[in-house]
Amino acid sequence: MKRKILVGDDHEIVRHGLRRLIETQPDWEVCGEAVSGWEAIEKARDLQPEVIVLDFSMPELNGVEAARHILKDSPRTEIVMLTIHNSEKLLREALDAGVRGYVLKSDAMSDVVAAIRALLQHRTYLSPGLSGTVVTGFLRGAEAEPSGRLTPREREIVQLLAEGKSNKEVAERLNISAKTVEVHRANIMHKLNLGSVSDLVHYAIRNKIVEA
Repeated sequence: MKRKILVGDDHEIVRHGLRRLIETQPDWEVCGEAVSGWEAIEKARDLQPEVIVLDFSMPELNGVEAARHILKDSPRTEIVMLTIHNSEKLLREALDAGVRGYVLKSDAMSDVVAAIRALLQHRTYLSPGLSGTVVTGFLRGAEAEPSGRLTPREREIVQLLAEGKSNKEVAERLNISAKTVEVHRANIMHKLNLGSVSDLVHYAIRNKIVEA
């Protein structure tokens, strides 16, 4: 029986490249593809893959927040985070979410295969290019960031609002009331000391919650 792998990336050319790469392995198959964080959650629930290769910069819900949902439903699923960001902060967020594979897009694509192979054996895999980042970050300890004060639900709302969704659209996406979104939005603006939606968008870009 082939090992099932799900690919999540909003760029079609990247998804197809990953599919071709993964399917060079005779005992692996790509069981599905997702183009947003929410679709990755739904596909993971429906298809039950052993490993998910998930881009960090996904629309509607970024890879780390999607990973939190996926691993809550299916703790034995393994996730490889694929990202352009050589960032100790983002690496720490991914590890805290339960992600055990972190691969830089700037590294060789063979690292994706190595990461999947490690995770199929439930071993952690970090890109070789991250070594200095990891050591430096862990030696100095995590630095408090404003985004660290946000709850996972608040980070989801920040991303959706920064992507231009209305309160009603956010409510429908998260299956909560528009009034609840308004309360969260007010709390977020107060916590981060922001005065406008424009400030919120700048905050989201600066903290890599959304791409510019």
